[in-house]
Amino acid sequence: MKWITRGLNKFYPRLCNTQKFMSSTQYSFVGNPKFHSQSGPLCSGEYEMQDPKTDDEVVNITFIDKGGKRIPVKGKIGDNVMYLAHRYDIELEGACEASLACSTCHVYVHENYFDKLTDPEEEEEDMLDMAPFLKPNSRLGCQIILNKDLEGLEVTLPPITRNFYVDGHVPQPH
Repeated sequence: MKWITRGLNKFYPRLCNTQKFMSSTQYSFVGNPKFHSQSGPLCSGEYEMQDPKTDDEVVNITFIDKGGKRIPVKGKIGDNVMYLAHRYDIELEGACEASLACSTCHVYVHENYFDKLTDPEEEEEDMLDMAPFLKPNSRLGCQIILNKDLEGLEVTLPPITRNFYVDGHVPQPH
């Protein structure tokens, strides 16, 4: 059975949430732990669901929600801010699941940390152009990856986001 999963890996490299793209026969091999176990890379957002292994990996950040409530969170080096928010049920949407196809994970980065972030790529800037209430310190949460320089980072959620998906639909983290 190894050849089947190896072949499917070419088309479904992360084997994450791929059932909807596969026939039932394909999925019975890939999705069945008897035939396949995922020992490779984690799926998008799974890394953020894991606790830090050591205190050296911890990066403390604070989310400030739409009502001004401060929510301290222990992240770790390498965490994606959007998925970290999902882990702690902070209302940062992320409709496109970090594929740079929306601006629903738009956040404001505190000025003390903005220059510590890597420069945004052109795709991020294009998506930010669609974000309501854009400010000079706006970034997409899905593009902020934690490192030790961001210890104490504060990100504020904007008053609204624009989701072009469906009015009233709120995507749920996987």
